[in-house]
Amino acid sequence: MPKATWKGVTLAESDNCIVVEGNQYFPPDSVQRAYFKPSSTHTTCPWKGEASYYTIEVNGESNKDAAWFYPQPKDAASQIKDYVAFWRGVNVEV
Repeated sequence: MPKATWKGVTLAESDNCIVVEGNQYFPPDSVQRAYFKPSSTHTTCPWKGEASYYTIEVNGESNKDAAWFYPQPKDAASQIKDYVAFWRGVNVEV
């Protein structure tokens, strides 16, 4: 089962992830929201649309923009709406 961890804490875990461009996108209900803080960062993917980011906070440590999601993806990426992916040192085990 795919699992995302940082600093020894499980951030998300699910058998229902969707893999896009090599990234595991975790379903919204599998994410431990207590560790996620909204970020003002946004980026644009030509085929997925505009991504929004979260900063991960664990035991007083922050990992800025370490998670992203697409709140209103383009039609080609509609299956990952609100699913969360990780980078910047977050360990994703498959």
